[in-house]
Amino acid sequence: MRAQLLLLPIPALIAAVPAHATVYLSVEQAQSLMFKGATFTTDDRTLTSDQARAIEKASGVNVRSRTLKLWRVSTGGWFIADEVVGKHDFIPFALGLDANGKVVGLEILEYREAYGGEVRGEAWRAQFLGKTRSDKLKLGADIQNISGATLSSKHVTDGVRRLLVTFDLVVAHG
Repeated sequence: MRAQLLLLPIPALIAAVPAHATVYLSVEQAQSLMFKGATFTTDDRTLTSDQARAIEKASGVNVRSRTLKLWRVSTGGWFIADEVVGKHDFIPFALGLDANGKVVGLEILEYREAYGGEVRGEAWRAQFLGKTRSDKLKLGADIQNISGATLSSKHVTDGVRRLLVTFDLVVAHG
């Protein structure tokens, strides 16, 4: 007996690939959550090559984009929108800092991966509150890993560490 080869049409194969994309918050919604009643002034910046190298050296994280999406907060502090790579796709996130560079909020804006969306969980994100550049922010040490979301956990942690260094080198002392 010969085995029959079953050929599926291409649309059937594409439909079988799991797709998961969730938009949780817009930038404006995240701003409102982190800084209730405040107004925001755009203060976007472009990092120089020297700044990018200094950030990479101090944070241990590559600077993928030299564009910094930054807002001044009327009540004091800063709001930064950024993204990191998950396993396969980007994870847009927002970081709120007080005037001294201490984390006051972290929001995952969108999540497009099939697995690992637990990084959106309030308890996991709360681990970053109060952190500054002087904190190590190492996954598995002072930031707990999420089983099944290891890459997302690591990359968001690395992204926050990079932004804290960026704030310190470019915004606060730049």
